[in-house]
Amino acid sequence: MTDQLTVIVLAAGGGTRMKSKTPKVLHPIGGRSMIGHVLAAVGALAPARLVAVVGHQRELVGPHVTERAPEAVLAVQDDQLGTGHAVRVALEALADAGRTPETGTVLVAYGDTPLLEAATLQSFLDAHTAASAAVSILSGVVGDPHGYGRIVRDADGFVEAIVEEKDATAEQRAIAEINSGIMAFDASFLTACITRIDNDNAKGEYYLTTAARLAREDGLVVTAHATEDELQTEGANDRAQLAALGRELNRRVVERWMRDGVTVVDPATTWIDVGVELVPDVTLLPGTQLLGVTSVAEDAVIGPDTTLRDCEIGAGAQVIRTHGQLAVIGAGANVGPFSYLRPGTVVGDRGKIGAFVEAKNAVLGEGAKVPHLSYVGDAEIGEGTNIGAGTIFANYDGVDKHRTTIGRHARTGSNNTFIAPVTVGDGGGTAGGTVVRDDVPPGALAVSAGPQRNILGWAERRRPGTAQAQAAADATDGSAGDDVTPDTPATPE
Repeated sequence: MTDQLTVIVLAAGGGTRMKSKTPKVLHPIGGRSMIGHVLAAVGALAPARLVAVVGHQRELVGPHVTERAPEAVLAVQDDQLGTGHAVRVALEALADAGRTPETGTVLVAYGDTPLLEAATLQSFLDAHTAASAAVSILSGVVGDPHGYGRIVRDADGFVEAIVEEKDATAEQRAIAEINSGIMAFDASFLTACITRIDNDNAKGEYYLTTAARLAREDGLVVTAHATEDELQTEGANDRAQLAALGRELNRRVVERWMRDGVTVVDPATTWIDVGVELVPDVTLLPGTQLLGVTSVAEDAVIGPDTTLRDCEIGAGAQVIRTHGQLAVIGAGANVGPFSYLRPGTVVGDRGKIGAFVEAKNAVLGEGAKVPHLSYVGDAEIGEGTNIGAGTIFANYDGVDKHRTTIGRHARTGSNNTFIAPVTVGDGGGTAGGTVVRDDVPPGALAVSAGPQRNILGWAERRRPGTAQAQAAADATDGSAGDDVTPDTPATPE
């Protein structure tokens, strides 16, 4: 923990340009909320004190902050009267908690800058400390500075002023170095000067940047530290900006994994959340989305056209055109194409879930297979067992869910229905078309269908004049009706 560091995260604004019932800072990007990214970045600095200033929809933002940063103090800004006012509210909340930062550094960040990284903040704080500055500004050099406050430096390179676009001269407008809004302060200076910040401006708001002017007037050092990656300080004010930052964040995440040994065949169609864990020699095919806290082991191949959220994929597994959530796929297993793995699905090592199979709360043992066209709900399938095509595990009786257990090395026929709760013993089997309502002992074969009857001449009598009837007549040379088994069998004598 850095005993001398206090971090204030500003997250009280309404974000009206989002036009959303969701608070701006809670909009997701790359698997986290915007403020979640910021809390992760500042949390990596291990500050002694962390304050989040909430206001608009604080009943949503506050619990979200507390969930991700339990140590954070929540400061409530009822009226959004500017950044200077927000910092004052934060310092008052710390004072009420008996944790006023009397010495050290206070870092002020914003809850809507999702690309912000801890390394950038640490470099900024190091520069602030090395300069013995009262105020430091994290700045950026941009190609088009229009609309931003300009950093005006003196001959010695210190900050002389922060000039807003509307107040800048033509010469100042040509300056490409802009104010990001992220600032660092000597704690004793900030606590003393925060009450000196006035609202003598057109909007009647208290601007934190006024502290830089006050420090200059007091003869103190004001510096700016220019980051080479200004996108880290970029905020998202509407959904178009959020999408643009999302694409950039994903590009960075995908590139990092490729440089760490992951093969990404088509980075443009591959999405990887920041909480995903990969290892070298994983292969991601086009159209893959790895979301949440999904992890993929070495030599696994994912995709194409696969979405996995909060899944665990074992070494050497192959997952093709599959949607999965909260599922575990063992080493060497095969899943897909067109499979749906719902929460609680576990595919054992070298197991298989094949085409058009849906599984939910189902556990497949090592080498177990459900190859085709089946629904497997609330089931346990033993090692080496094969489930026939078109099988339904009927797990719901209209009120409660029940579980089906299939033993080891069992063989079940096609078009079976297992009416849960039911058990098939080890080495057991079921015939095609069987409806299994009772337990099947180990090694037994369950058969529920009656003997087959053929009603001869049925097509010609019941479908006269149709192509079906004509085809039947052609195939039998018109003799089908000569020896007719009646539609209704005769009553035996």
